[in-house]
Amino acid sequence: MERTVLGKTGIEVERLGFGGIPIQRVGEAQAVEMVLHAVERGVDFIDTSRAYTTSERRIGKALQQTEKRVVVASKSHRRSSDGVRADLEKSLRELQREFVDLYQCHFVRDDQDYEQVISSKGAFQGLIRAKEEGLIGHIGITSHSLDLLDRILDDGLFDTIMVCFSFLEPLAGEKIIPKAIEKRVGVIGMKPFSGGVIDSARLALKYVLSQPGIVVIAGVEHKELFDENWEIFQGSHQLDDGEKREIDEIRRTYGKSFCRRCDYCQPCTEDIPIQMILGIRSVVKRMGKETIRGGRLAKTIDKARHCSDCGECMTRCPYGLAIPDLIKENLEWVDEQLKLS
Repeated sequence: MERTVLGKTGIEVERLGFGGIPIQRVGEAQAVEMVLHAVERGVDFIDTSRAYTTSERRIGKALQQTEKRVVVASKSHRRSSDGVRADLEKSLRELQREFVDLYQCHFVRDDQDYEQVISSKGAFQGLIRAKEEGLIGHIGITSHSLDLLDRILDDGLFDTIMVCFSFLEPLAGEKIIPKAIEKRVGVIGMKPFSGGVIDSARLALKYVLSQPGIVVIAGVEHKELFDENWEIFQGSHQLDDGEKREIDEIRRTYGKSFCRRCDYCQPCTEDIPIQMILGIRSVVKRMGKETIRGGRLAKTIDKARHCSDCGECMTRCPYGLAIPDLIKENLEWVDEQLKLS
């Protein structure tokens, strides 16, 4: 296993951490068992958020059942000092802790959003006070915008950044990650599987872990998937020529216009499960064409045909995807598959 230090925080953890999104999708008992399993195997960094519904509570229950030292990070979307304080207090209750190691301003979209965070009555000032009171150890920020993260690093206010990083989204590795490491700002890499688009754990994890000095968070809800990830983490992270060719082929397949399954586009005004429609090709690839002929997925497809093209989802997508157009493209692809079968 391989450890790293999160910049000037001095926090030393294993380089593969646990992300708290997927454990929302299963029952509480399974979620708690999953977290405990990860900790017993060696995970000592867990990231969650107020936005992740039941995640904080389930992580809190799990950590009450172990004596192992785990660094806990959570996040808030609130931009005001009072708002982030209210969220932090909820996080502490849900996590059943008196102290959170790292609390982050979550999904800061653009300069205007960032200006709110760092204003005199913004979330950053609220977290400074919380740190002075001993409620949190360090202050971080997360964003999907590399340009904004570049500015954030120049300002030097935050102890850590969280950035999307995978072989489908490699640009952070060219400038942002090296710059953060140089400035001793801790780096947490999110979405190593690009929101589930990348099927191969081997390729996904070896690629991101080949970037030194960062902690990568990979969330799973099943022990078997976790064990696969952990075995990859324990092995060599050097990609061979064959693996590099596989990555190049996947890059050619997806390009940049793909859904990362963050669900920030939701709720849809027509109640369309957008990520399911945008990811339908990979579902059919894994499960076969029968999945689009009947059952739940077929009903979802019918619902997607009623997209009103209102554009609400586009205003919320952090990647600027033309979602209505992508829905239409995927429905056309579905119709072609149905004709061929």
